[in-house]
Amino acid sequence: MSTKKVSDIFDPTQWTEVTGFDFTDITYHRAKNQGTVRIALNRPEVRNAFRPKTVDELSIALEHARISADVGVVLLTGNGPSPKDGGWAFCSGGDQRVRGKDGYKYEGADNNGTGTAEENKVNLAKLGRLHILEVQRQIRFMPKIVVAVVPGWAVGGGHSLHVICDLTLASKEHAIFKQTDPDVASFDSGYGSAYLARQVGQKKAREIFFLGRDYDAQTAYDMGMVNEVIPHKDLEKVALEWAAEMNRKSPTAMRMLKFGFNMIDDGLVGQQLFAGEATRLAYATDEAEEGRNSFVEKRDQDFKKFPWHY
Repeated sequence: MSTKKVSDIFDPTQWTEVTGFDFTDITYHRAKNQGTVRIALNRPEVRNAFRPKTVDELSIALEHARISADVGVVLLTGNGPSPKDGGWAFCSGGDQRVRGKDGYKYEGADNNGTGTAEENKVNLAKLGRLHILEVQRQIRFMPKIVVAVVPGWAVGGGHSLHVICDLTLASKEHAIFKQTDPDVASFDSGYGSAYLARQVGQKKAREIFFLGRDYDAQTAYDMGMVNEVIPHKDLEKVALEWAAEMNRKSPTAMRMLKFGFNMIDDGLVGQQLFAGEATRLAYATDEAEEGRNSFVEKRDQDFKKFPWHY
């Protein structure tokens, strides 16, 4: 069965749809010849703005990629172009039409839980939080490399989404980076701003948020928040090439490098992730085996044969 062409720059001969899911707001594909998945926002008619359903689907796909032992790289992108005007977007942030006083509303429910029986099928405990921040943390903490493949607008919460990814590849012709949070009385004072400052510097990060200007791909590259500017028609082809190159590396080394890069900004959480991985590696040593065996065998441990390395 042939794969459906979900985006104009998507090559269906390179991908197979991941089965077992009933996604509407995203598409989820697995590369045929390497350990890479493609997760794409699929609301091009609204510049791939996310609503709670979109974010829930992103979270499910990211978790599936995380626990897939043969997947090393996630390409996060947006399908396009828009059927309305031909415009391209990575993600334009939260869909303001469904934003309420306590967060973004699920379809079929209001903020207070009052309404019809159909409306009240939505679990009210799912309301009252910014779900996209949970997706940011998934991307940050997952032991896979996540690449933002930006074919068009990356705006507001969509801008923060590209910032949190490990790498960003951008369309030369269509990628535009813009932070509109203050224009809609919103703000990302976490990774979206503070981690952005790590990438472009404090002054530039403040400019991006305080002024809300448009920046093309080359300008974003010059700032340091884009890794490569690529002709639009080749964007996904090059992204797959980058992914293939990374998939040839040591999985353990790549996850340790990611957590090592993250640790300086992630406090005790980052330290725990890195230390946990280091502990897992230590378990594979003869020294760790002696410690375990001595406990199980109820005898004194004998570490004298192991050197104090320097």
